Amino acid sequence: MVSFQYLREHFEGKKVFLTGHTGFKGTWMLQVLARLGAIVKGYALNPAHSFDLYHLINGDELCQDSIIHDIRDAQKVKDEILVFQPDFIFHLAAQPLVLQGYQEPLYTFEVNTQGTANLLDAVRFLEKDCVVVVITTDKVYENNDSGKSFKEEDKLGGFDPYSASKAACEIIISSYRSSYFSKKAEGEWVKPLASVRAGNVIGGGDFAENRIIPDIINSIRLNKIIELRNPHAIRPWQHVLEPIGAYLTLACNMVNDPFKYDKAYNIGPKVGDNLTVEELTQLAIEIAGKGSYTVIENKEKPHEAATLLLDIDRIKNLLQWEPKYDSHTAILKTVQWYLDTSHADLKCQSQINEYFEASIQNSNES
Repeated sequence: MVSFQYLREHFEGKKVFLTGHTGFKGTWMLQVLARLGAIVKGYALNPAHSFDLYHLINGDELCQDSIIHDIRDAQKVKDEILVFQPDFIFHLAAQPLVLQGYQEPLYTFEVNTQGTANLLDAVRFLEKDCVVVVITTDKVYENNDSGKSFKEEDKLGGFDPYSASKAACEIIISSYRSSYFSKKAEGEWVKPLASVRAGNVIGGGDFAENRIIPDIINSIRLNKIIELRNPHAIRPWQHVLEPIGAYLTLACNMVNDPFKYDKAYNIGPKVGDNLTVEELTQLAIEIAGKGSYTVIENKEKPHEAATLLLDIDRIKNLLQWEPKYDSHTAILKTVQWYLDTSHADLKCQSQINEYFEASIQNSNES
């Protein structure tokens, strides 16, 4: 992992356009960018819940500007980008839930595909150098539950609307990269474009419905039995600061050598560091010191892949990035965050400090 000082050298005083800044991962990203001294303009919908991390940490205070608007409005996206003139764009805005995708497929496709196209098309008209990183998901691959670890070159697909929308998003990214951003012609601006496939991200402050950690925490708090619909499903669990550190590292490298790093990347845990949903639940209960669970048998439940594994060799070899926390540590950090119900901003800052510990200390001393 690159040093905090290295990141700060690239982001301090730079303009960052961050979509999805009011969401769970976006709020963590916003806090890290603020710590790096970046000037952030956010673009997102209002948080989906009245009790959300963005408001708990007073997210508006970390933004130069917070635009609450729909990513499907192409003209608004274009106007806000061109007025701001960003040095970096991180696109996190999405409909991020598999089950909501089943319930609202058209909305999911519109947000995840057309929303991404809207943003990338706006970049075409930006008359300055700009690094663009688009976040998709580990679910973009055509998964037949063979148990293989997917590489970035593997076939894209998607059984459910959410996964399919994100696979389509990757095709849109590739098209814009090849058509507009893959090289610099005479008189053109440098706009390298990369995508990052990260999923099964856990961490404090996620209050979304139908996500395993929020469901576990809510059940424990209410003394209810935790209900598991896919106990044997294997996922590449990772703490939220892992992909954020990777996004920032990638963006720095894209500044230094734009067209060496403008490609797709998997982000996940190390080989063999995978837990089933049931194992994750058992560990969370052990850390919390209470709770119980049961398996819900529902033959009518929507399809979800039984196994999802990622090969992260590309990002390890090209960027020398690898995860700092194993899945057990990620779960520990996450559950500990929820067990203390006060001062969300201080808890987040403490975990950010701990994740970047040595490099932050050296940076503060310099």
